[in-house]
Amino acid sequence: MSTPEPRRVPFDGVRVVYDSIKTYDELVAALLADIGHEPVPIDDIGHQFDNWDSYERKVASHVGPSGFMLFAVLDHGAWLKLAGIHRKVLRVLLGNPLIAITMLRHDVTAGLFAPVEVLITEEDDGTSALTYVVPSSLMVVEPNEPLRAAAVELDAKLAALATKVTAA
Repeated sequence: MSTPEPRRVPFDGVRVVYDSIKTYDELVAALLADIGHEPVPIDDIGHQFDNWDSYERKVASHVGPSGFMLFAVLDHGAWLKLAGIHRKVLRVLLGNPLIAITMLRHDVTAGLFAPVEVLITEEDDGTSALTYVVPSSLMVVEPNEPLRAAAVELDAKLAALATKVTAA
């Protein structure tokens, strides 16, 4: 039996960088103050309920001021130093299933990029930056107007969070 060739769907992601005069530690603190300091065990929560209304109420209780919650952090800086790269770098997975459903109901493959992620880096001059790829540029790879509309709303929410936490 032969294996079929995979379908390839090229797309262009758009990277956005928010420079900040805040130190790395200040920027991390500002982000976590908004999305929470402890990762939300969203999969565990999903198994606790058998209906959307109950799930929605529980999820909403974890949402921060900008509409997102923390799912995970990956401290690249902790292992980069072992390779001789002495930079603080933190990858943060954040999102909100109540936002994600607005996209996944139109195309479940949008879940490949939900939750979203940001990268916080310490710059050589002591400042910091927050970088991410615009969600709609990743999620909308074929014509799908309802998905595009929902993803553009997510773009705006993520941009508002980035603007808020990087501001002096």
